[in-house]
Amino acid sequence: QAMVKDAEVNAEEDKKALALAKSRNEADALIHSTKKSLTEYGDKISAEEKTAIETALTDLESAAKSGDAIEITAKTEALSTVSQKLGEAVYADMQAKQAAEQAAAGAGDAGGEGADAAKAKAKDDNVVDADFKEVKRG
Repeated sequence: QAMVKDAEVNAEEDKKALALAKSRNEADALIHSTKKSLTEYGDKISAEEKTAIETALTDLESAAKSGDAIEITAKTEALSTVSQKLGEAVYADMQAKQAAEQAAAGAGDAGGEGADAAKAKAKDDNVVDADFKEVKRG
């Protein structure tokens, strides 16, 4: 019976270790992506929002070093919440870039044609013309 108890204790410890590893991985991923976004898009949000994000980042980094999965999860959620504005700025910027690229591509293809003609032309570009020759073997 002592062995069964040990196995149960070990299973519980394994579960805790797994939960800790999972929450640390999520925290690390969020820290990495938030820092990257802050570097690229930090100027698109207010100073207060930026400060709030940096504070939450620091809190999460120190929590991630601790062995407390619950605290790590709480700080991860806190950072997710405060960095929503940053996410919106990133998304808006990506949308604007795509729109600009599409407009530039449309203007380049069109050569003075209307946007609809450019779209139609783009569709035609996907058509492959192929000549088939029948080869007689004999």
